[in-house]
Amino acid sequence: MSKVLFIDSTPDIDRLWKQVHRPDDIPIAIKLGGRVAPDDVPKAVEGYDTVIDDATYFSDETLGRCRGLKHIVFLGTGAASFIDLAAAERHGIKVSTIRGYGDTTVAEHAMGLVFAAARHIATMHAMMRAGGWRPMQGMELRGKTLGIVGLGGIGREMARLATGVGLKVLAYNRSAIADSPAPMVGIDELLAQSDIVSLHLGLNDDTRGFLDRARLGKTRRGVILVNTARAGVVDETALVDLLRSGHVGHYATDVFAKEPTPPDEPLLALDNVTLTAHAGYNTPEAAMTMYRRAIDLAAAG
Repeated sequence: MSKVLFIDSTPDIDRLWKQVHRPDDIPIAIKLGGRVAPDDVPKAVEGYDTVIDDATYFSDETLGRCRGLKHIVFLGTGAASFIDLAAAERHGIKVSTIRGYGDTTVAEHAMGLVFAAARHIATMHAMMRAGGWRPMQGMELRGKTLGIVGLGGIGREMARLATGVGLKVLAYNRSAIADSPAPMVGIDELLAQSDIVSLHLGLNDDTRGFLDRARLGKTRRGVILVNTARAGVVDETALVDLLRSGHVGHYATDVFAKEPTPPDEPLLALDNVTLTAHAGYNTPEAAMTMYRRAIDLAAAG
């Protein structure tokens, strides 16, 4: 039987975890305290062959020092942001991810960002908290066009929600889709026709910088860009320039190149942004589904 450690649980996670982990499940040791510092990881995992990882970084060097580690179960889909996957393969460490657990939850967050950006909700909230008052003119969504980039589970849920709001929906996917819930178009056509673009791409070597300066320049002036995927799918330097010029009217994002965001994060200095702290996946319903799958993956080895 595998010896399993949940390396970086938190009190909030633990509260839900205890509702999911059953008496007949594989025993799992719990280390509370959140993300573990890189130098402390090898000692923490000593004696365990399987680790469940929420937000701890496993670099090549760290993986090389984790003697006996055979399997990492990453809580989510974006393992590449926290684990050097090529290094894990070289070291013979299997990495499992959990897909589909939060399709509805993340899509609902993305739609919330659409509303917030279209009506400047966060901007007016901040002004009023600071003692100001400025009724800002927003965008009525009905009849506008939403372009969905990436038509996996989250993208499909986004299409369902957007249709209910009265948005016209276009979709682009890197591979062919037989049963698309929306008309499929090329990426250039989607960018040119969309009032709002919502990103739902996984991050890999092929999608890193997918929305580069050239593609961002093909969007409509004043476009709203929503990102609940990964920061790396957008060229941030180009994005910041286009936000400053007004070509991109608003950027609403739940994901950042560095998390937590450092004080010098360029997006923090802009007015035409709405920022949330990588919480799109974070509902009890999605979390409990994810934890259940993590337990099963750890048990399977």
